[in-house]
Amino acid sequence: MAIPRVNEDVLARYRALGDATCAVSDALDEIGIRGTVAGSKLVPTIVGAQMIGTALTLRNILRQEDPVVAADRKDNRMAEIECHNLAEPGDVLVIQGASGVSNMGGVGTKIGKRQGEAGAIVDGGIRDVGQSRSLCYPIWSTERTPATGKWRLEAIEINGPVVICGVRVEPGDLVVADDTGVCFVPRDKIMEVLLFAEKKTKAEQDKCDQVDRGDSVPELAGAKISR
Repeated sequence: MAIPRVNEDVLARYRALGDATCAVSDALDEIGIRGTVAGSKLVPTIVGAQMIGTALTLRNILRQEDPVVAADRKDNRMAEIECHNLAEPGDVLVIQGASGVSNMGGVGTKIGKRQGEAGAIVDGGIRDVGQSRSLCYPIWSTERTPATGKWRLEAIEINGPVVICGVRVEPGDLVVADDTGVCFVPRDKIMEVLLFAEKKTKAEQDKCDQVDRGDSVPELAGAKISR
């Protein structure tokens, strides 16, 4: 169950990028990795939230039985609680979830907040959005629904590979999220992506400084970003 965590010094450099997803997405394009999901698909629950941390993964599937029958038996097959038990401060819970049901709710977010998690990414439904907002626990999800997953889904694997909106994510990968979207950086590419993103961010800041100085549009068009 143990996963390799991203070094805190590296995380600090990613945080220093500010709104990092655009620079990180450009870096992923440069090295030929599909790792970007739009913010219109994975929608953040808290406007202005930013999240950078190590992926801790969970995969759920829909159950093929009547949820009323499962509820009568109190047959809960969710395993989100075990993910929170394994989480270390700064981790991001990444859930390949089931559609149409909640894969994470208010109690889970409260536990996750207590454990020091940075937040969560859910390809599927979540609920108790107001509670997670009040806790300042950001979640990026594809759906919101009041329907509980307790009687409707089943956990298949913790800390195995998951697919989030078409992007494969391994435990220990880096998660970068903000209002614009979400990027997943494979662990063995974290430094390569960081170096490009830092150059990209500096170049864009230099361009903004030129705009503030009043440089002409032709002068602004002359600057290029090198890898």
